[in-house]
Amino acid sequence: MNYQNIIDQYYSEENALRRILLVHSRQVMERALRIADAHPELAIDRAFVQEAAMLHDIGIFLCDAPGIACHGKEPYICHGRLGAELLRQAGYPRHARVCERHTGAGLTKAEIVAQHLPIPAQDFLPETLEERLICYADKFYSKSHLGAGRAEPLQVWPGGRSTLPPVAATLRT
Repeated sequence: MNYQNIIDQYYSEENALRRILLVHSRQVMERALRIADAHPELAIDRAFVQEAAMLHDIGIFLCDAPGIACHGKEPYICHGRLGAELLRQAGYPRHARVCERHTGAGLTKAEIVAQHLPIPAQDFLPETLEERLICYADKFYSKSHLGAGRAEPLQVWPGGRSTLPPVAATLRT
């Protein structure tokens, strides 16, 4: 799989949105790979983490988020699900799972229903170690504040459920 070819397919123009996607995705990928490299005992699929981290936000161009140069029609909360559809159509179902499960450190069916979110009412929680790792790494970086990584991950969903996937307890950079 060549993740750059997929990015180029949907982000062919050199513009602010492409720059935001590439910078953010690289930040997430680099952190995820540093964590994977620090834990060889976990036998994390490094190549997959690299690819999936670079593609986890592929669907943002379809969403309306002018603050990060997205001028699509869909609500931003849908970007993961939309990206997953693109990757499934391209024949990458494993990468698609990362897209749809990274939003908000994962979403439960109950959260989707309670908040009336415009995505299918089902659990979208990271399950594999690689999914959880990318989800965790993503929480350190904002697309609206490029280059400003955090020492601690961003807490996304307030409430009873932990806002970070279980990998956070064992993997630190």
